Amino acid sequence: MAERTSLECGVMSKGLIKIQAERCKACMLCIEVCKQKCIRAGSTLNKAGYLSVEFDENCGCTGCALCALRCPEVAIEVYREN
Repeated sequence: MAERTSLECGVMSKGLIKIQAERCKACMLCIEVCKQKCIRAGSTLNKAGYLSVEFDENCGCTGCALCALRCPEVAIEVYREN
């Protein structure tokens, strides 16, 4: 019998993302794809002069990784715990 994933069992994974602010060019594509609305426009300029995005740790991130897949600068790392 195949083992069921946590999502199939109705248990939601908890995600955490790390954003490399110096790589972010503020394209906001990650914000558009985040279904949980866990990423927001930041208020701090990076060395290149862009307002990098920020992660809200209390938002209910599931670790789906859509943000990382969409980021053209490969500035987002996703971690997931069950």
